[in-house]
Amino acid sequence: MTPFGEAVRRIRRERGITQKEMAKALNVSPAYLSALESGKRGKPGFDFLQRVAGYLNIIWDEADDLFRVAAISHPRVVVDTSGLPPDYTAFANRLAGEIRTLHPQTIRELSAVLANAAKPREKRP
Repeated sequence: MTPFGEAVRRIRRERGITQKEMAKALNVSPAYLSALESGKRGKPGFDFLQRVAGYLNIIWDEADDLFRVAAISHPRVVVDTSGLPPDYTAFANRLAGEIRTLHPQTIRELSAVLANAAKPREKRP
């Protein structure tokens, strides 16, 4: 499941809406909506995201969050390491090969490392 799929499924269920009802309202097949929710389809386009936000009647902040998680929800990631040092390419390939074996806590720890690395240097502890 992708972050987008998880978010849409949660909101849809909170509102008591079936996949079939939502798919019909958005003019897509129930199979497409199911594939989005389960992570078998890549991130949706901007037009679809707007239709989802409108249909679910979510407020601006929630819509922003939904758009943000959609941006990081492609289940088949490509990491372009061309022009980077060999260690970067080796790391990307190793992560691709081992990601399914990593414990959820390890993923949280690696995510925290990346979040910290993205902060400006003067704010790091």
